[in-house]
Amino acid sequence: MKTRIVLLCLALLATSAIIARASRPEIVPVREPLSGIPMQLGEWQGGKAEVIGEKVMAKLGVDDYVSRYYFTPELYPASLYVGYYQSQREGDTIHSPLNCLPGAGWNPVKNGHIQVNTDGKTIEINRIVILKGTEKQVVLYWYQSHGRVVASEYWGKIYTVLDALRTSRTDAALVRVIVPVFNMSEEAEFAAEKKAVNFVEALYPVLGRFLPQ
Repeated sequence: MKTRIVLLCLALLATSAIIARASRPEIVPVREPLSGIPMQLGEWQGGKAEVIGEKVMAKLGVDDYVSRYYFTPELYPASLYVGYYQSQREGDTIHSPLNCLPGAGWNPVKNGHIQVNTDGKTIEINRIVILKGTEKQVVLYWYQSHGRVVASEYWGKIYTVLDALRTSRTDAALVRVIVPVFNMSEEAEFAAEKKAVNFVEALYPVLGRFLPQ
């Protein structure tokens, strides 16, 4: 029943947005390119960027992105991806990692939310654990727009429609952090999550310069 109510609300809001779009041009906010995200984030030092192929880029439909590895002094790695969509009105919308990761061979085996205290506030973000053969990783991700952090993909879409109606903006971003788990134990998984949270704590305070408020 709840799912049906959400879908109905989405349909009604989407209809209103389509009507509003015909008479109100979209506002393009000013921001800094994502490539300017600092290479030094707390104890984490940025390294080699990940190369995303043209076919994947075409499928993602992002207007700007950064994909980069960071390392602690002990060389513990974290993979950062931020994809920014200037507009979601013409069919290019944010893709959930839960939809994309299985296509790369990764199987989500745990899915939930965690809260992270950073920059003087508490944000709720997604936490998933993925497997591919004997490889295991912890993934933290969220949707961010206009200073708002949203874990739910559905609420992210609802806010997009509401923002289109209220502010003539549909820009938003996906922020994703991945860290490896070095063995299959619960202790190793917890240690990986702790590293990922530490990275998010260092990253989040600088994102406001690159993702418009």
